[in-house]
Amino acid sequence: MMSLGVVSVACALALVLLLALWIDQLFGEPRPRLHPVVWMGGYLRVCGSVAVRCKPVAAFVLGALAWCLGALAVGALAWAAQTLLVLQLSRLLLGSDVAGCLAAFALLALAVWLLKCMLSWRMLRSEVAAVEAALQESLQAGRERLSWLVSRDTSSLSESEVRESAIESLAENLNDSVVAPIFWFVLLGLPGAVVYRFANTADAMWGYRGEHRGQNWEWAGKWAARADDVLSYVPARLTAVLMWGVTGGFALAALRCEAAQTPSPNSGWPMAAMALALGVRLGKPGVYTLNSGGRPPQAADTALATTVASKVILALVPSALVAMVLIAMEMS
Repeated sequence: MMSLGVVSVACALALVLLLALWIDQLFGEPRPRLHPVVWMGGYLRVCGSVAVRCKPVAAFVLGALAWCLGALAVGALAWAAQTLLVLQLSRLLLGSDVAGCLAAFALLALAVWLLKCMLSWRMLRSEVAAVEAALQESLQAGRERLSWLVSRDTSSLSESEVRESAIESLAENLNDSVVAPIFWFVLLGLPGAVVYRFANTADAMWGYRGEHRGQNWEWAGKWAARADDVLSYVPARLTAVLMWGVTGGFALAALRCEAAQTPSPNSGWPMAAMALALGVRLGKPGVYTLNSGGRPPQAADTALATTVASKVILALVPSALVAMVLIAMEMS
């Protein structure tokens, strides 16, 4: 493909990213029956219900096989959609009729819809705000609303712990639902974003150490957990560095030290960065404490955390657009 064509395709994919973020801002999530991540969840639920009942070796093999087949399927579908879009755009560069223009528009809309479904910034922001609003009504209401957002037991959390958990979820899912999908989209296009989202969904559903809701996921979910660890490794640290960049209020050495406090090799980075940026203490009772010398978070800190996350996205997007064009120019 000619150099001009490669750069034009990169610009088209950059447009896909901008439109996906714009649609997310305007409309949020599509209905569940139209949401690819919900479809992924349905597949994972069925496969997981079989694998988790097996003995360790069989559970691991079945879990790994189901993950690989699912990732291959969603990646192939995304690759097909992107390839058709690229081919149609290439034809447009050589001249096309009205039908060709309509086909290109339809394929562009499909790509935008797929990428938007991999991003969930508006929903994340709304859910965290809803926890704070419920907490203003009563502690019990705050606990109940938080249970929609996190998998941990919220029934005995204090007001401060409810708020800590909500802010932690905001920071962690800023990576999972925005930064990481965009990171992989920049590197590998739609297949990268879709496969990452599949991996992250599999980890959320299967990646438990030991027993969860009466079933032992130690082996059935091991592959999914490790795959998510690998795919989230760079984006999680990128999220933390971006948070440092937009706030500039904490030391990177402290970030590394605090991130190591959590059991997860990745989620500690954005959570620790948020704790340091806000100057608050965040933690999971009996498991870890981040920025232990910080103050307990107050109501205003929830809104401030959302502002910090918004600034991260504003810093990420132009960087991603430039990277896409530079990668395309390097490949041409």
